[in-house]
Amino acid sequence: MLGILIILLASWLMLFLFEKKSLLALCFTPVTKRLKQFGLGFLVSAVICTMVTLVLAVLRSETWLLSDQFSFTLLLDSVWYDLKSVFTEELIYRGALLYLLIKKLGGKKGVLISATAFGVYHWFSFGAFGNVVPMIYVFLLTGLMGLVWAYAFAKTESIMLPFGLHLGWNAINNGLFSKGPLGEIALVSTGGTEPEGAIMILGLVISVFVPPLVTWLYVRHGIKE
Repeated sequence: MLGILIILLASWLMLFLFEKKSLLALCFTPVTKRLKQFGLGFLVSAVICTMVTLVLAVLRSETWLLSDQFSFTLLLDSVWYDLKSVFTEELIYRGALLYLLIKKLGGKKGVLISATAFGVYHWFSFGAFGNVVPMIYVFLLTGLMGLVWAYAFAKTESIMLPFGLHLGWNAINNGLFSKGPLGEIALVSTGGTEPEGAIMILGLVISVFVPPLVTWLYVRHGIKE
């Protein structure tokens, strides 16, 4: 929590020094509208993550079962972890810096810079730096999602929609499907084999390109400016 407070303070300072704005420039208001954007964003990402994971499970012949370690306390711990980590990343990559980039350089350049930084950041957080193929995969996987989430910020002029989209994905991916840093939470996969050939390529395309594409369609056509 201390880290979030420091980032909030740094964000306020940047906004004030360069634009004479407060944190409200990130548009947490009007509250009802922004909470609706957050909630729908969360739901859309949760559905996309679930569907993509289940399709990949079919391609890999995986079965998902409830973990022996599951408890609601563990699930709440996972949600709290995701809430803090996602909010931190949103403040950094879809917060004051992106706001200022858009103001100074324009929407397209600002969004592209934000997405690139988000992809590069995950080279280190995923431990992929130094391995060319994993670096390309991680950059595409996270950079494209970062691109769409930054676009969501630019379109709505608010941090709340990308926050909901990001949290919805992480909460389902990490908590429900136990793919996060906390290990087994709710469901765990059993059996399955790594596909080869065309099936492997199909799986890569689905995992890398389908989530950002569907999310972009939602943001582009489902959200009124």
